[in-house]
Amino acid sequence: MAEDVQKHSVHTLVFRSLKRTHDMFVSDHAKSIALDDESHKMKMGVKLKADYSAVLHMPVLKEGDRVAQLPSSMLGHQSYTQPGDDPEYLITGTHAYPSGPGVALTADTKLHRNPSEGGVHSMALALPPSQSRLDVSRTAASVGDIHRHAGGAERSHPPSTAVSLLEGGGTRNSTLARKAPTMPKPQWHPPWKLFRVISGHLGWVRSIAVEPGNQWFVTGSADRTIKIWDLASGKLKLSLTGHISTVRGVAVSNRSPYLFSCGEDKQVKCWDLEYNKVIRHYHGHLSAVYDIDLHPTIDVLVTCSRDATARVWDIRSKANVHTLTGHTNTVATVRCQAAEPQIITGSHDSTIRVWDLIAGKTRATLTNHKKSVRTLALHPRQYTFASGSADNIKQWMFPDGNFIQNLSGHNAIINTLAVNSDGVLVSGADNGTIHMWDWRTGYNFQRIHAAVQPGSLDSESGIFACKFDNSESRLICAEADKTIKVYKEDDTATEESHPVNWKPEILKRKRF
Repeated sequence: MAEDVQKHSVHTLVFRSLKRTHDMFVSDHAKSIALDDESHKMKMGVKLKADYSAVLHMPVLKEGDRVAQLPSSMLGHQSYTQPGDDPEYLITGTHAYPSGPGVALTADTKLHRNPSEGGVHSMALALPPSQSRLDVSRTAASVGDIHRHAGGAERSHPPSTAVSLLEGGGTRNSTLARKAPTMPKPQWHPPWKLFRVISGHLGWVRSIAVEPGNQWFVTGSADRTIKIWDLASGKLKLSLTGHISTVRGVAVSNRSPYLFSCGEDKQVKCWDLEYNKVIRHYHGHLSAVYDIDLHPTIDVLVTCSRDATARVWDIRSKANVHTLTGHTNTVATVRCQAAEPQIITGSHDSTIRVWDLIAGKTRATLTNHKKSVRTLALHPRQYTFASGSADNIKQWMFPDGNFIQNLSGHNAIINTLAVNSDGVLVSGADNGTIHMWDWRTGYNFQRIHAAVQPGSLDSESGIFACKFDNSESRLICAEADKTIKVYKEDDTATEESHPVNWKPEILKRKRF
């Protein structure tokens, strides 16, 4: 009996000792977890503040120190002002300004409803005749063309008579038809035909650039390579490797023997073409870099990224001169020009921004598009540009981005635009179609849907980039079937063999 009691007491002591050890271990483990958790939170906080504050907590910027007053041609546009914004900062368009991270939604921007057809019609009828004419003029080629072709229907009636006619039910349609201008006859352009198909890439071809001497051109691809091709023969001259993901943008300098590239690996590279190697990297983007462009007169490079910013780089020092913040989604395209505004960006937040390069701030935001803006094209001679989206192609006037007209009919996601000095605008889409437009009138004079390369799927027929060479006689297209297609004007075509299928129809009102 005594032995049993002794054994029991020994077991009890051992059990208590093991329990104390277990409790100490559990307590130390809990403390360790708490310390690790606190350390992890601290590290994440430092990382977010250091690396991602620009995009995760974007301030409401007071943008646009100097913006001209809204011209009379923009009277029909609505304006939206963000809370706390400088009242001189210009936001124009027909769609509410999109809210971004850290920006409070207001009653105006929280929910945007398009007006009904009846509401639009009744509002148009209530407008005075001069305002109605302004509205119609936005869908035509230019104000001058409209005045030349509109006739004197409106000028023959004083304003009170015109309004009474509009309200008079029976004569409403005839009055509108008499007042509406006709589209001016478009300029004849020869049709374009497929001239050459170049193969060599092993992935989607995403970007194109032509060198200033017009001897060769460059392509960037999803196979992570950059290839240089002879423009005359289409033969491969050189392959450059170094990117570790899709190459989304390439640009050739006309001031130095440099090639610049950017890609989904967040890298921006400068290649010395005398040695065919990378000599500079530009570090700073936090996500994939989607487009790149060189300023034509000063040594700066502009890139745009999925991190919702565009960045201005000094080519020589690699310094990040400006980080252009304000977009609330991927910035898909960027273009530079020598005149003000010197930088234009288009974004997946459906807006276009024109930037003051010196101040690094937005001059104006254009909100007319409803869908992502994926491409921009600047006219080589006129002070105008075009933007491409899934809803429409739109033309704009610099410097403040006054709306000119819609080019409707390319019902697909527009990935790329190009325009030449003859006024031929080319749009390439995700479904493999290419549309040719007369820039002045917006007349669609040709549609191309080239067959995919043998062995490719029909779904691999997207057009990702197109570019005119420097002679503007060849059009180079980068496609999803891994090929590069070169188009030329048909030399045998005449205005009689390929007439313009145009009738002087009454322009219809377009809602933009």
